Amino acid sequence: MRPFRVAEGAAALLLATLLALTTACGSRLPERAFQTRPTATFPSGGEPLRVGIISSATSPVGGDAFTGPGEGARAWFDALNARGGVNGRRVEVVTCDDGGSGVGNNECVHRLIDERKVFALVATTALDYAGAPLVSKAGVPDIGGQPLTPAYETYPHLYGIYGSLAPRTGAAPGWNGVLYGGTEVYRWFKREHSARTAAVVAYNQAASTAYARLISDGLRAEGYRVVEEQVDFALPNFRAVAADLRAQGADLVFDALDTHGNARLCEAMEAMGVKVTAKVTNVQNWSSTVPRDYAGSPSCRASLFVTGSSRNHADTGHPAVREFRAAMGDRPLSQWQLEGWAAAMWFTDAALSCGDRLTRVCVEEYVNRVEPYTARGLLLPVRFEKLPEPPKTRETCLSVARWQDGRGWVTQGDMNTDCATVPQLGYRP
Repeated sequence: MRPFRVAEGAAALLLATLLALTTACGSRLPERAFQTRPTATFPSGGEPLRVGIISSATSPVGGDAFTGPGEGARAWFDALNARGGVNGRRVEVVTCDDGGSGVGNNECVHRLIDERKVFALVATTALDYAGAPLVSKAGVPDIGGQPLTPAYETYPHLYGIYGSLAPRTGAAPGWNGVLYGGTEVYRWFKREHSARTAAVVAYNQAASTAYARLISDGLRAEGYRVVEEQVDFALPNFRAVAADLRAQGADLVFDALDTHGNARLCEAMEAMGVKVTAKVTNVQNWSSTVPRDYAGSPSCRASLFVTGSSRNHADTGHPAVREFRAAMGDRPLSQWQLEGWAAAMWFTDAALSCGDRLTRVCVEEYVNRVEPYTARGLLLPVRFEKLPEPPKTRETCLSVARWQDGRGWVTQGDMNTDCATVPQLGYRP
């Protein structure tokens, strides 16, 4: 169980695809679907330790929407191999692009587990994780995956990057098909910026309206006056929305839109002179490409906030962030890359804990330990428990950053102390 801020990132990505296409057809994977990552040659040591990374790199959403976690994980393993690998064994990374389809995902799972015999999966980022039951049945640990579907709240042997408190028996997601999330994002803006009125903008499309309803419920639980805005998916009138936002005096703007819709909404707000305390986005938009994505709306860009469960990738004052950035080189950076890096670190720490007796059981014992994992301070404490009933409240912490031109994403407060005990609200995925 994780707070709404994590569900927001997953839902927004799924929504983008639902809005782009009604179906993702085809079962044949692209020719570049299966790749082995080149690694350093070792003068000595045992057989390579093979890990797999599944991503929807060529999904209908776009060429780079799902590649960040894999990029971060591969950068970690490259750096690890340069240092000698895991107890003298180099890590051989085998990637598979599932094309964003369930059929393709099943093919990737069979390819990596049955043919390539990977020891584990790391930083999985799958639009349709149809192969999750096969991974679980094979007892292959999947560590640090992005929860784009309810799989990480359903199956044993799957460990999402944000942790879980759910039973995860394989029968149903969460507790009898219900997941729970907290309201700390809304609590934070009320406490730090005295926000009282929040707008939620959605398309007149089932997935979009359902997600908007989830946000609205959390806002109302925190005492906000909620302004619900809806636009036609085919012919959205964002200027009308912007005009109403100004008339309603909205402090915050949340949305259930795809990336293109977000950009058009910001352009409309710019044109109508709408000023808000915060235009709140989610972790998959936490990247260094903001100036390009919001080029036509500098005022809206200046109000962008992002929330999540990991340390800001622009926080160069932290040594673990500096190590990540050095390994990534000059490429554009994103929060998903940092979380993929943390996922690979997590697997490595688990493998190193086993010494010469490396087994999947040992790796999972490390991941399931009582002590939470933080990836050297890159993640808020992550743990896995199997609670028979969901808690009604929970103390939850929050990572927040704000965009500033010339500085990039600027950390707001301290994610380890920005915490609150908030209600846990149920929703069906």
